[in-house]
Amino acid sequence: MLWREHTVYRERSGGVVIRGEHVRRWISLAPAGGRDEILVRAGRILDGGTTAPARSEAVVPLSAGTGVLAATCRRLLAEAAADAAPVPPGREPGRSKRSGKAARPKGSGKHTSFGSWVVLACVAGVVALYVYVTALHG
Repeated sequence: MLWREHTVYRERSGGVVIRGEHVRRWISLAPAGGRDEILVRAGRILDGGTTAPARSEAVVPLSAGTGVLAATCRRLLAEAAADAAPVPPGREPGRSKRSGKAARPKGSGKHTSFGSWVVLACVAGVVALYVYVTALHG
């Protein structure tokens, strides 16, 4: 399940960062150069909890709506996950050496779980709140 635990905080620059420690990814939303644009960046969390520089970024017009913003977030997080260095065999976290079974039951597909949708809805809510507050004070 993606983002079952996450931390949300505000950067000094006014952006919002969401960290998923268990998936070792982060994503940030910040004002871009244009008035109606938001800069979305995603990257990895390194060993020890330090944040690696952004692996990918995109500028999304706010007029495009939350669907486009959510799709951009998913794409950037997927790119950050694909860029991650492969873990050496036998060193996967949470896996015992004697277990040869797959972590997932055979019948499960690659569909997005309910928890992931809840987190995506929360991200969209945070973005909407950010846009609302920025519009009031900007």
